[in-house]
Amino acid sequence: MIPILSVLPSDVPVDPDGPEARRWLLDELSKPPYRSAQPSPFDQAVKAIEDWINSLIDGLGSVQIPGIGNLLGLVAVAIAVALLVIAFVVFGLPRISRRSTAAGSLFAELDTRDAATMRRDAERAAASGDYNLAIAEIFRALARGLDERTLVSTFPGSTASDLATRAGEVFPDAAARLNLAAGSFNGVRYLGATGTASDWEQLASLERELRAAKPPRDPEERLNDDIADDLAPDRTAVGS
Repeated sequence: MIPILSVLPSDVPVDPDGPEARRWLLDELSKPPYRSAQPSPFDQAVKAIEDWINSLIDGLGSVQIPGIGNLLGLVAVAIAVALLVIAFVVFGLPRISRRSTAAGSLFAELDTRDAATMRRDAERAAASGDYNLAIAEIFRALARGLDERTLVSTFPGSTASDLATRAGEVFPDAAARLNLAAGSFNGVRYLGATGTASDWEQLASLERELRAAKPPRDPEERLNDDIADDLAPDRTAVGS
């Protein structure tokens, strides 16, 4: 607080009449330090909305409607719906797509390429003799391809070993080779190992195989098919 008396000229009487004192006070409050401390129009608008909602809730808090209950709950629901509508208008509908993860992180790196592009980059690296890069790229292509087919999702925080484990659950016959592939990727990418042509060929062969393979049916599907076959009429007996 800026003392009013400290800003007055020394020759001004210190016992002014009412109108004079009011004029001094208004002059003092119009100075920048006081104006900057006043709420902004935005603050005032927010406060007005808050006061309106509080008054509405206070007014309806004790109103009861048979079969519906307290109107306070209805008001809360109405406000929540209004906020959702505003959010949709401002931000639009959320886009849920199986391709959404493909534009993000892959093994702790930002990588927006699709599987086909990664595969071509891997093949170019192998052709130039850079097997470390080729192995890393073909394993990324394998992971991205599984994600694009919605068979095994990749997300920020996924590791090569984690992906190999989950992919092995989808393709049990390839589980052991997937774990070896993850080991090769980790070796050339993080552990300073030197990739070889043999490592590259094994990983490239696995990627091609999984890319062309359909995931095997789960046990429940096989059981349902077996039951359907048992219940089906014996076509041989009917035709004899």
